[in-house]
Amino acid sequence: MTKKIGLIIGSTRPSRISPSIATWLQEHVAHEGLSIDLIDLAKINLPFLDEEAMPSDGNYQLDHTKAWSQLIQGYDAFILLFPQYNWGYPAPLKNALDTLYAEWRGKSVSLVSYGGHGGFQAALGMQLVVRGLKMPMLTNNLQIDLKRDALDEAGQFKDPEEALAPYTLVAEQLGAEFAHRLNN
Repeated sequence: MTKKIGLIIGSTRPSRISPSIATWLQEHVAHEGLSIDLIDLAKINLPFLDEEAMPSDGNYQLDHTKAWSQLIQGYDAFILLFPQYNWGYPAPLKNALDTLYAEWRGKSVSLVSYGGHGGFQAALGMQLVVRGLKMPMLTNNLQIDLKRDALDEAGQFKDPEEALAPYTLVAEQLGAEFAHRLNN
């Protein structure tokens, strides 16, 4: 039975580079028995925490929260892809996680951060969040160091495959770890 992994694109900034990283990840994390779907928070467009009740109550009243809950319940595990902003992670990603609670519990997660120094500080902060949501973290997590000479004047990769090539092995290992965890 195929296991579903949701690859959540955590940046909504119009000039973001994350869709090209997500597409690359989707291809390189691919493994037999896994289906990897892109979940773009820019397209989901969740409002900031507008439910009356606490998410831990699971008493959702608003249609967008119910739809988000249904979507997340359909996945066995997640990859969170996000840039580092001022040593932190993007607010839309935190909001997407905070909008729900029980839906995340027990679902394995890998953190893929990126930035001028790989997004180390953002990944550190996100570790606390996923731990609080009771999401077991995989041992394979990527910190992608963006090199200026690999980017064009618009801040996009000149050649995504070449720029991300140093991370290929870790991405493949990530796919193998997901397959092992989800199928055993």
